[in-house]
Amino acid sequence: MPDSRFTRKGRHSYNTRSNRARPIRTPGGKLVAQIIKKSTKGPRCSDCKMPIQGIKHLKNGKAGYKNLKKRERTVSRAYGGSCCASCVRQRIMRAFLLEEQKAVKKVLAERQGKK
Repeated sequence: MPDSRFTRKGRHSYNTRSNRARPIRTPGGKLVAQIIKKSTKGPRCSDCKMPIQGIKHLKNGKAGYKNLKKRERTVSRAYGGSCCASCVRQRIMRAFLLEEQKAVKKVLAERQGKK
C-alpha cells in the first residue's frame, strides 16, 4: 500500500483556514503539499448583497482590481460594478412608476379644477 503522508512547506504545520494543503503526486512519485489559497466572496450588490455576475473575485493585494482591464472590473450598465441587474431594473421601474403617478395626480387635479 503506497504511503499517503506528505510534509507541509514552511514552518507552520497545522491545517488552519489560511494553511490548507492538498496532496499532489509529482511525476517522480513523491507526494508534495500544494497550498490552497482562500477564495474570496467577490464584489456584492449594494442593495441585495448578492454577488455581482461578470466580475472576478480577487483579493485587494498588490495584483488586485487595479491591474485588471476596465471591462473586467465593471459591467457595462448603469450602476455597473455596484448593483446587480435585477436591482437596477427595480430602480428604473420605481422611478418610472413615481413619474407616472405624479402625472396622474396632475391630470386628476386639473379635472377637479374644471368642475
